[in-house]
Amino acid sequence: MKNNYKITKQIYESANSLVYQGILKADNQPVIIKILKENYPTPLELTRYKQEYEITRSLNNVDSIVKAYDLQRYKNSLVMLLEDFGGQSLKSLVSQSQLSLEEFLTITIKITESLAVIHTNNIIHKDINPSNIIYNP
Repeated sequence: MKNNYKITKQIYESANSLVYQGILKADNQPVIIKILKENYPTPLELTRYKQEYEITRSLNNVDSIVKAYDLQRYKNSLVMLLEDFGGQSLKSLVSQSQLSLEEFLTITIKITESLAVIHTNNIIHKDINPSNIIYNP
């Protein structure tokens, strides 16, 4: 394991993964660190995680999609290093304040445009929900 990052705080937990904010040690660049939750993931889980990384990385040229920087081994698992562009989840945004109609429409249009790009690349996102949509105006 390279361990070229430092975890600063946990920001999300799903059934399968833990998500943290962190920084790269070399240049203090902020990153999102996503790791499989299981200490001993199955070969199928590892394969799916590698596929998720490769799919995300294939969209690195799309401005509205989080960039995939690296996939590293960690003990018996894998760690994905992703772009941290300072946004917050749609779930968090909506829980903090009521969106104006203009804000709602702006966000909805951006989500729709991003999904169109994903679908144009023959990719289907199987877990679209407010926790997985990151927004930074």
